Amino acid sequence: MAVTSAAPGHRARLTGGLLAWYGVLGGAVAWAAHLFVGWGVDELTCAAGIDRVAGLPPRAVIGLAVVVPALVTVGALLAAVLTWRRTALPRHADDDPPYARARLLALVGIFGNLLFLAIIVLGGIAVLVLPSCR
Repeated sequence: MAVTSAAPGHRARLTGGLLAWYGVLGGAVAWAAHLFVGWGVDELTCAAGIDRVAGLPPRAVIGLAVVVPALVTVGALLAAVLTWRRTALPRHADDDPPYARARLLALVGIFGNLLFLAIIVLGGIAVLVLPSCR
């Protein structure tokens, strides 16, 4: 009878760690990118008086600055949920600190990404609906 190790390998731990941190910080970084690109394009095109950004109308660039960060945030939310599910504790391991920390980070990631997704969507609606250059 062969005995297999239950401990994850180095690559699995690294991937799990990176996935967990993406689940925690992905929405915040995506929101920062949305903030700088979305509102920045709106303000700079208005100030410069131009009607094209890289060959696209400013509304298209702003729309991309809403959709892409929202998709990144949804991916981070799914990563946080996956981390939450992977760190489900067996009944006998309730005081295992690494699992408890990972589970707490996953919970912070879930709620944080929901918040950042709402901020990105509502901010995108505001920048697309409010008239620019006023």
